[in-house]
Amino acid sequence: MTEPAAESLAKEIVWPSIDDAGPAEEGGPIARSGFSYQDEVAVGFLMDMIGDPTLLKIHFETHDDLVLVRSTDTDTVRIAEYVQVKAEKPDQLWTVATLCEKKKTPASSLFERSLARDCHAEAARFRIVTLRSPASPLEPLTYAVESEFRSFTCEAMAALLAELNRRFPDVKSPKGADSSYWLTHCRWEARHDYQTVVQGNQRRLFLLASAAGCMLLIEQVMTLLEELRVVAKTASDLLWTPHRLRKIISRETIVAWWRGKLREIGEGAAQKSGGKLAEKLSAVGISDDIIELAVELRRDYGALVRSSRYMETDETRAVQSRVKSDAMSLRTRLMSGVLVADGASFHARCVEQMDIINAERPAELPDQSAYLKGCLYDIADRCLLRFEPPVA
Repeated sequence: MTEPAAESLAKEIVWPSIDDAGPAEEGGPIARSGFSYQDEVAVGFLMDMIGDPTLLKIHFETHDDLVLVRSTDTDTVRIAEYVQVKAEKPDQLWTVATLCEKKKTPASSLFERSLARDCHAEAARFRIVTLRSPASPLEPLTYAVESEFRSFTCEAMAALLAELNRRFPDVKSPKGADSSYWLTHCRWEARHDYQTVVQGNQRRLFLLASAAGCMLLIEQVMTLLEELRVVAKTASDLLWTPHRLRKIISRETIVAWWRGKLREIGEGAAQKSGGKLAEKLSAVGISDDIIELAVELRRDYGALVRSSRYMETDETRAVQSRVKSDAMSLRTRLMSGVLVADGASFHARCVEQMDIINAERPAELPDQSAYLKGCLYDIADRCLLRFEPPVA
């Protein structure tokens, strides 16, 4: 078949939507471990959905590490942006040679695999996220796609195109796209180390909340980001069959989550001390007498930490950090499905964890059971912890 005939045939094929087509392989979900950097990058894209109405949904570990599905000005055309997150080699310097390096199988280079994603109804775009900036020959790809320096009239882009065509003279996507298409529609991002990405996400969450008229405490930011990490990790770990719908997170879902969180935080700030705690405990079926004791423990805790003896001591901060850390770990396990419990059972597990912390205290310290539980309930009262299980 001649090349023009092949291109004509490609145009006649009815390509399936990326939302319906199963991935060719699912090595990502099966082999995932230690993907904190990728999940943190994904959290950034989840936040993008809150403020960007054109970002409709995100796929997690389906046809690529991430796939961002966007709308366009034309209702009948959507964009699928295939995102590769490369962080397994922290010191890797990406060059044209490493971009084109073949593994043991044919068509296995990063460039070939990325271009081959162009096999769905959506218009394909490509993004590569790395820990380090690429070598200078690839630098044009770090510029905005609409930049004048992405034109093939520029020497650096022309050189890139010539090199890809030399290495892969006949490589095309299933839909007929070639090297020039990939170079035109690929964006390379260096997001550096994990902590830099985390700090960037913290700042962005502050800005999103501020734009919505809500000022967040740093503890609230950390809690909200942890919930988003659980969303990303859970969706990434699932297999397409039978969990297709749970691997694709829509903008409607995230916006509803965000608005609910802002409303919960705002209502908590408006209520008198202990009011939000009582409401949360009542919602999961805790009896009135236990609720009264919990509110009293929280009140005693608040009075104690405001006293000159306890205010801002290293010991106080260490205990508070331990309670918050353990509460976050338990909540993360509940949201990810590792810990299965209804609201009342989860509350009991949290209280039990305070007793465990108390039992581990140094022998010279007095009993801290009431203080620890008061700290736990203070965290809940400030909208940093909920007891009800996630919605399935």
